[in-house]
Amino acid sequence: MLATVAATGGYFFWDFYRVKPIPARIVTLLPVWSWNGGSPSVSPVSATPGRAELVAEVEYFHDELLAYLSFDFLRNQKALGGRPVYLTPREEGPRVVYRMLVDAGNNWLTVYGEGERLKAEGLVKSWMVFQIDPEDVGRARAETHVFVAAYNRPVREKLESLSPAELKQYARRFMLFKSRVDPRIRYRLEPRPRPISPEVADQLAADIIAVADFYGLPLDVFLGIAAVENNYMDLRGDVNHGVWKRKPQRGDIVLKRGRRGVYVLNYATGVWQITRETLRFAHRIYQDDLKKGVRDYSQLPERLLPPKTLYFDEVNSHWLTLYAGVLFRYLIDHFDGNVEMAVGAYNGGVGRPNARYGEHVEAAATHARRVLEQAAALHGEAIEDAALPPR
Repeated sequence: MLATVAATGGYFFWDFYRVKPIPARIVTLLPVWSWNGGSPSVSPVSATPGRAELVAEVEYFHDELLAYLSFDFLRNQKALGGRPVYLTPREEGPRVVYRMLVDAGNNWLTVYGEGERLKAEGLVKSWMVFQIDPEDVGRARAETHVFVAAYNRPVREKLESLSPAELKQYARRFMLFKSRVDPRIRYRLEPRPRPISPEVADQLAADIIAVADFYGLPLDVFLGIAAVENNYMDLRGDVNHGVWKRKPQRGDIVLKRGRRGVYVLNYATGVWQITRETLRFAHRIYQDDLKKGVRDYSQLPERLLPPKTLYFDEVNSHWLTLYAGVLFRYLIDHFDGNVEMAVGAYNGGVGRPNARYGEHVEAAATHARRVLEQAAALHGEAIEDAALPPR
């Protein structure tokens, strides 16, 4: 009896104080094979109720406005075939990362081929596929809705009421976005420009705002001209274009001579795509302004003021922006304040204003105005602060 009691008591104390293993329930999730429209399909499965989805992270950003503009561009592309696009914020240390996700369907067999197709279209930079549960899909959809609603709220302030500092802050990001989605870059067309850097965008935005204010130009239209011409990138255009003139002038590159005179090279230069002959004309207007004292050019930053003598190979982007402003102001005055005709003449000349070009500029100007005014409507408020509760 004593032995039995001792054994029972010993077992009780051993069982009470021993470290017991945590009960585990092993669930093996296997992909589901099926036939879908006569083709094999391998769908992901989820441990939570509902069907899991495959999503691909295609890009991430540290700038909210640039992230939204890129998201808005991607979700409206027909090549995406109606696939949902999500924009979700996530805190990583002191910074917020904005992830752009694309719904990749629910078939493991086709998901990577779809990624290669979208890369070839120039629509996505990467295609990192992972599985997402139904509740996370719902959250990504809700977070995206917050961004869309915020950037489509009623405009409180017009472009004209914003300060130069605010205009610069929003315009530089608009320029960065426009240069990134340029078709020549997306489709790898030669000569292929390079997207502008944040530093270049910052300086160009300051120059455009200063010149537009100095000459009394509509800023949205001035931004639209630069967008249509070269999407704010510095690349020489019409490299083989030439014109006939009676006799050569200093700096001309004579290609051939004939009874009509000389045929000189007349390529277009830089962000504003101003041809050599038009550049000479704009420089002459600028010099006349200086002589007559029509405007006080001391109000402009010194970097924007070209030297007295024009040397084509030394013209920088600052001077080009001023020449573009000089030319646009001249055309507006020539057409008695008709901005539409002035825009058409910027491309087609005074004798043949290009109405089709004017339509493109109007669309780009409308886009620029909408972006800048909607961004300003947020008053610097970060969207993630107003988004959903933390996970």
